Amino acid sequence: MTRKVAELVPMVAGKVKFFVCGPTVYDLSHLGHAKTYTQFDFIVKYLRWSGFDVNYLQNITDLDDKIIKRAAEKNISWKDLTQDFEKKYIEDMQALGNNAVSKFARATDYIENIVDQTQRMLDKGLAYRTPDGSIYFEIAKFGDYGKLSGRTELKEDDSVSRIDADDQKKGWNDFCLWKVSKEGEPSWDTALGKGRPGWHIEDTAITEVEFGPHYDIHGGAIDLIFPHHEAEITQMESIAGAPLVRYWMHTGFLNINSVKMSKSLGNFKTIRDLLKAYDHRVLRYFFISNHYRAAMDFNDAALEQAKNSLGRIDEFIFNKVDANFDDDADEAIVETAKAKFHEALANDFNTPQAFAVLFEFIRGQNMKEKSGRRTFEFLRQIDSFVGFMKFDAAKTDAFIESLIADRNVARAAKDFAKSDLIRDRLLSMGVKIYDAKEGTKYRI
Repeated sequence: MTRKVAELVPMVAGKVKFFVCGPTVYDLSHLGHAKTYTQFDFIVKYLRWSGFDVNYLQNITDLDDKIIKRAAEKNISWKDLTQDFEKKYIEDMQALGNNAVSKFARATDYIENIVDQTQRMLDKGLAYRTPDGSIYFEIAKFGDYGKLSGRTELKEDDSVSRIDADDQKKGWNDFCLWKVSKEGEPSWDTALGKGRPGWHIEDTAITEVEFGPHYDIHGGAIDLIFPHHEAEITQMESIAGAPLVRYWMHTGFLNINSVKMSKSLGNFKTIRDLLKAYDHRVLRYFFISNHYRAAMDFNDAALEQAKNSLGRIDEFIFNKVDANFDDDADEAIVETAKAKFHEALANDFNTPQAFAVLFEFIRGQNMKEKSGRRTFEFLRQIDSFVGFMKFDAAKTDAFIESLIADRNVARAAKDFAKSDLIRDRLLSMGVKIYDAKEGTKYRI
């Protein structure tokens, strides 16, 4: 809200209530989801490592216009559609290593609370019914509308599909709290009448139940600032009379080859597509190594650079780090690197600066014969919140050579399928093999 860096001071000392807008589950999760949720997964894990008890809540929008339309296209129930894609979304998150969420909250489990919030806005004269029975918040009644985004008008990159088109509204940007029931659409019989919730109110109903009317941090992608987050502020603050949250965090845009991702442009990529082409560790490195607020361009060159950078870390761990080696002489070097690394992350999670410290440390340690226990513990500590490093005790010279011997036997027997399988297994471990006249060689 202030556009300034501020110290994190939770409402309750040591405890952080952290809400991030989750997906609308009508299709497979895409690259934008991967970026936002991987970056927030890292942020939450780092806060926990720093000593905060973080309750990380994420909503699941399991009912809205897009869901109803997609279910009709597929000729299945909206509930079957959302249950299937919610399951796939969670599978995709797990595949990316995103497992920090404390609770996923489905919107349709909070209908009673949505009705209650809507009724309070009606009672205060902040909302009105249209002739057909739908209920809208009257923006003109909330003087602070636009205080987060600094505007009240739409821009090209906003979530424009969430502006409710209705010629019965009083103001063009009044937003829907409760939609009157239409033939064939899901609905609930409530004190407000038969209908279903608007999109914006789902989140404030969830957070009020789980966190109360005010909480610590609200996160989401930058395109949700207007109108969605402005609507959340409007709803909760108009009936509770105090700031919705203490801190806002928004992830920057992600483009593909400098162009916004869009199905119509044919550059739409799902998480499942990505995981067929890249190890999840490369994707985690790619997203986390960029500052969460910065815009990112997804392209083959950027992914290859991320893959190579991660390879340097893997090579260092494999070739130079021995957890059993007593490296007393390195204590000051490790502690200095550790202090600089965490100083960078403490400054609004500045991962580019932190990673620069890490690679500077690795360069210095690579000049030595080997690094020991202190380096190993430092890297383990980092991996507890970044989750892309590889500490594989089985990855020893003897183990690699045994796999190469098995591959040579398979090649001699012309079992090329098995030979290729072993080669791919070695490659997944970070081991590249070369067939030469004098035998098979390998490089980490």
